[in-house]
Amino acid sequence: MEAKIIVDSCTDINPMHTDFFETVPLTILIDDVEVIDDNLDTHVLLDKIKKSKHSLKTACPSPGEYFEVFKKYKNSFVVTLSDKLSGSYQSALTACKLMKEQLPNHFVHVFDSKSASVAQSMISLKIKELIDQNYPKEEIVDLTNQYIDKLKTMFILDSYEHLAKAGRLSKVKASVATFLHISPIMGASDEGEIQVLDKVRGKKKAFSRLVQLIGEQASNYENTVLGITHVNAKEKAEKLKAEILKQYPFKDVIIFEARGISTVYADDGGIVVAF
Repeated sequence: MEAKIIVDSCTDINPMHTDFFETVPLTILIDDVEVIDDNLDTHVLLDKIKKSKHSLKTACPSPGEYFEVFKKYKNSFVVTLSDKLSGSYQSALTACKLMKEQLPNHFVHVFDSKSASVAQSMISLKIKELIDQNYPKEEIVDLTNQYIDKLKTMFILDSYEHLAKAGRLSKVKASVATFLHISPIMGASDEGEIQVLDKVRGKKKAFSRLVQLIGEQASNYENTVLGITHVNAKEKAEKLKAEILKQYPFKDVIIFEARGISTVYADDGGIVVAF
């Protein structure tokens, strides 16, 4: 079966895995100036955000933008940001309904990742694996949903400035956390919302605690692939990969570079893992 995997631009990239999916970009609004999340230079984006004085927002693709991509392919599997974090999923669903009305012979299925960033990347890789193994469409949907239900996402940040600017964290809480050197380890809940998993003091302790939490929540290592997204922190990601593999025999650990949307929320030095 020939099929295309379509993702929104919160799905992070690895040069080895870019050929099999097509991206529908979100928009980043920096002080109300629109920036399309399409092959952005991370360093330039971080500089623009740092210089911004007021608001930092993101906007999801419209149903029309999704529809224009959907109609190019006979079979499509779509992976979006969590429905709890963005309107991207609902836009894709609306476009999917339009496809059924106008092009009923085309197949489109939209997955709510119930997460973001590297979790979306891992879901996309899972779909690709199932397509390559010639699973029928219905089984790909069922097996991918099972994978999403088990997928864990965790992240640690070097800074809370972006979360505060974007309204995901109050400026008071961000200032207190920075002043007290508190490093929360956060993750995605089963419903796809952001939750705090633990709080530690100091970035080194947070790094070590993240590795511990992975061990506490992972199982069946030999058959599990773990993904790491970094925001301008490749050395840190490589160090984390080495530490994880030192302690747990994962089948593989793949490193991804953050795209624009992940950069907006994770900030310079941010690390996100999913497994």
